[in-house]
Amino acid sequence: MQQLSLSGTFDKYRKRTKQEIFLEKMDKLIPWKELCTVIEPHYPKVGKGRPPRGLERMLRMYFVAHWFNLADEACEDFLYNMPTARHFCKFDLGNEPIPDATTLENFRHLLERHKLGEQLFGVVGSLLDNAGLRLSGGTIVDATLIAAPPSTKNKEGERDPDMHQTKKGKQWYFGMKAHIGTDAHTGIVHSLAATAANASDVSQTHKLLHGEEKHVHADAGYQGAGKRPELKDCPAEFVIARRRTTYKRLDKTDPRRQLIEQAEHAKASIRSKVEHAFHVVKNLFRHRKCRYKGLAKNAAQLHVLFAMANLVLSQRSLCAPYRTGAS
Repeated sequence: MQQLSLSGTFDKYRKRTKQEIFLEKMDKLIPWKELCTVIEPHYPKVGKGRPPRGLERMLRMYFVAHWFNLADEACEDFLYNMPTARHFCKFDLGNEPIPDATTLENFRHLLERHKLGEQLFGVVGSLLDNAGLRLSGGTIVDATLIAAPPSTKNKEGERDPDMHQTKKGKQWYFGMKAHIGTDAHTGIVHSLAATAANASDVSQTHKLLHGEEKHVHADAGYQGAGKRPELKDCPAEFVIARRRTTYKRLDKTDPRRQLIEQAEHAKASIRSKVEHAFHVVKNLFRHRKCRYKGLAKNAAQLHVLFAMANLVLSQRSLCAPYRTGAS
């Protein structure tokens, strides 16, 4: 084995990685004090048994597991191997070990048991509301499929009973759906519902509205949303995309088809903001498949992920003081 030089000890050619930059941004964006205040009443106190680890540090470890799509044991190994993630979580190997996978699992179960994921989502939303970044006169609603493991190689010999299959296009999917309502101006998520994949998009519309919007934008899967009984008193105007089959039969040179396509393009340009939140959760946080069994556990994770996605989407406004100070 080659012996390290003295210059190598001081990391002369060290480069800041994208992971380090991402963690630094999230450290500044996340309102740690407010989130810890929500969890603290339920967090174990010093007494009998093993002393609990610091609440904020466990919350940081919990976030790292979600952001990098890690299982509990993989997250423990990840922190041992990655100094940047360890620094973010404020763990010093010279003084203490990393919390083991069981400790992280217990912390995750604590949040699920008391439905604290929904409360964390609400706290982040309230902070963004106060900053004027979340609610405006319009809401965009949409849903995305999240796959679940279809394997039956388990103790029960069956697939997750909370998940179901649905057909999209010509392909079948097994898993769940994340339904969200986003602000039409900022793209920030203000409402979230989790269902099995076979639940229709339009059936969840009423759960995704905050009640003060003047316009509701949705794709063709929400046809008839404004006529549903649960939305009969909703004063908002529903701007729903037309099904392509209603105008694709017309000749391409037909002026009627051209006018319809222009109108649909204008609608789609507004609805596109809803995809930004899905992009952050599915691509940046790499959450494309359910990690846990059961709808409740996965719904709790989704609330945390979309709360963090809101902070990522709003970072330009929230990070302005830091950028100003740095310059």
